[in-house]
Formats: sequence, C-alpha cells, structure tokens
Amino acid sequence: MSSVSRGTEKTEVRLRWDPSPWGRPPHHLDIIAATYSADAPYGRPVYVVHTESRSPDGTINMSRHSETGQGFGFVEVMVLELDRLASSFARVVVGVAIHQNTGPKTFGDLSNAGVLVVEGYTELLKDDFAGVADSTATTVAEFTRDASGAWAFHGLIQGFDSDPVLFASEMGSAAQP
Repeated sequence: MSSVSRGTEKTEVRLRWDPSPWGRPPHHLDIIAATYSADAPYGRPVYVVHTESRSPDGTINMSRHSETGQGFGFVEVMVLELDRLASSFARVVVGVAIHQNTGPKTFGDLSNAGVLVVEGYTELLKDDFAGVADSTATTVAEFTRDASGAWAFHGLIQGFDSDPVLFASEMGSAAQP
C-alpha cells in the first residue's frame, strides 16, 4: 500500500435550485467545465463540457440535467474523472451559469440555490451563491495538476455578469497567478 497521495481523482459537482413560481418562465442553470492545456493553463479552453454533453474522452460528463430545477435535491450533476484526464491537461475550471433567454436573472433571484462539490463522501465545497447574488454566472471550482501528476482542488467562487456562452470563454481567467 502506497502512502503517496494521488490527489483529487473523481469528483461530482452537484447543483440545486427551486423551480420558478407558478406561471413564470423557468429558471435554467447549467454546470460548465472548461479544460486547459499544460502549455496554456490560462489561455483558451481546449474544450468545454455543458448541458448533457461530455468530453471527447468521456472523463467529464453530465450525469443529470435539469432545465427547470424540478426534482428533489440536486437536479444537475457533472462527474469529473480527473485521474483519467490526459497528461496534456493541467487545469479544469467548473462554473455555473444562468440562462438569460427569459429576461435578466441573477443568483439573488433564485430560491434554495446551491452547489456541492464532493469526492466520494467528502465535501470539498458547499455554497449557496449568497456571495455572488448580483451575478449571472460564477466559477465554483478549479482543479490543477502538479508536477507529479496529482490533481488539487481549489474552491473558486467568483461572480461574472455573463450569459452561458460568454461565460464559457471567460471563466478560465479566474484566479490567474
């Protein structure tokens, strides 16, 4: 048995929010993950995973998706198998964006919204978006690979005022060195 830590290996990002009030357009949120190469960890994403999509190699995928928030508990879940991600990747940033197609909405407009990042039974991050109440999108987690190949988790709650498409291109600017 080895005592060497392999770091963060397989995580889930879980999202919850209450449906909009009766007769109102639905609140639609998405978990978004962007991958960055070792050559440009703060450059353009190599690829972005969102809305029932998955990474080309199957290491990042949506296992549950909601367009309304209806259901019990966490209604949207993304699984990240970092231990299987190619060595050419050095950074993954995960965020949440609110669709703006039915009018402007911020996290403060939602009720019972929250995100939970877990590895197995261990909670890595739990947040209710209160700190980004005026934002339409937020990063929630950053995973970075060290020289040994181990992945480290960093909580990264940072609000943006973007729709999901723009957010996917700018979320990697969070936490630049």
